[in-house]
Amino acid sequence: MSIYAFENKQPTIGEGSFIYESADVIGNVKLGKNCYIGPGARIRGDYGTITIGDNTAIEENVVIHARPNDITVIGSYVTIGHAAIIHNATINDWAVIGMGSIVSDWAEIGQWAVVAEGAVVKNKQKIPDKSIAVGIPAKIISETTPEYEKQWTEFKNVYVDLARERLPNSLKKIK
Repeated sequence: MSIYAFENKQPTIGEGSFIYESADVIGNVKLGKNCYIGPGARIRGDYGTITIGDNTAIEENVVIHARPNDITVIGSYVTIGHAAIIHNATINDWAVIGMGSIVSDWAEIGQWAVVAEGAVVKNKQKIPDKSIAVGIPAKIISETTPEYEKQWTEFKNVYVDLARERLPNSLKKIK
């Protein structure tokens, strides 16, 4: 893994978190416990601050950044899908950010909210708790259900297990 200090700002990595060798974690980043950081992910706390809660999955090729002297906050039990971009935004607990989506400056995603694959959440846009947002720009089309939350709790725990147990004990680099 590539963990870099930047101008005396050094990442802190929570116990049980797993960061792939090809991922970068730079500068003022606080990563919670039992997080999964996938291959190619870039978490850049060079100019701003990034905090990521416990049990969160940052999948392959995700980019997370913050503006100078500002903050990106990602809660606990959040899933950020492959190749999503999070820039200077707030993602609350249990949210799901779909593959290839973009969450822009000062946007806020509520608890248990879903940003669908490829959606774009605009600057300062708010997606309320339990809302499902799709499209460009993102528009709310529905709400999550108790059944959805039960299913996604199980999915999220798969990544916790992967980070804490399976990857550290089973991943072997071959040449």
